Parts: sequence; structure tokens; C-alpha cells
Amino acid sequence: MQNNRIIDTYFRFLNLSHAMHALPSAPKLDAGEIRLLEALATSWHAGHALTVKETMSLPIGGAPATLHRKLTRLKNLGLVSMDEKADDMRAKTVSPTRSALDYFEKIAACFDEARAVE
Repeated sequence: MQNNRIIDTYFRFLNLSHAMHALPSAPKLDAGEIRLLEALATSWHAGHALTVKETMSLPIGGAPATLHRKLTRLKNLGLVSMDEKADDMRAKTVSPTRSALDYFEKIAACFDEARAVE
């Protein structure tokens, strides 16, 4: 049953990811902050750095003020930076920091480990 193996792999990944988030060295993020960081990472991976304004309008749930608060928390945790755009000093782009990249490398390692059991 191919489908059961895929489901088992997914649940192994979830368990490993939860264990990684529980480590003292992992950033303490709530579910909304994780979802926002993942949405930002998806955009970064596609080669597009979002502005703060674009980030606040992401369809991931929550009012713009809530998203801005979560974005500010990610900045305070050192996971993102907000830098003025060269062509428009009023706009700021949201960029990943080395800490964010390390975080996603750990998540990717959880995925690799979950798949290795197959």
C-alpha cells in the first residue's frame, strides 16, 4: 500500500518536526508565526522578497495588524530582517536571516530523516 507509506512518512516528519521545535535551541514560535515564516520562505524560494505591506496582506489568517505583530516578533527573534528598498526608501523588504535559513535546514533534516525510514 503506497498510500500508507506516504502517510506514515508524513506523520514521522510531523513527530520529528515537533521534537525539533521542543529543543531549547529552537526559536519559540506559535503556530501563526510558523505559518507566516513558511509563507515568507515560499516567496523567498520563488525568488521574490515581499515588502512589509505585501506580508501584511498574505492570506494566511489574521488581520494586517496581527500579521505585523507576528512579523515584528520574527524580526525580534532574529529570523527576518526588514530592509529599505534601494528604489523606494518608504518600502521595506522582508528577508531571511542566517537563523531562518538554519531553521529551515533543521526542518529539511526532519523531512530527510522521515523519508529515510521508508
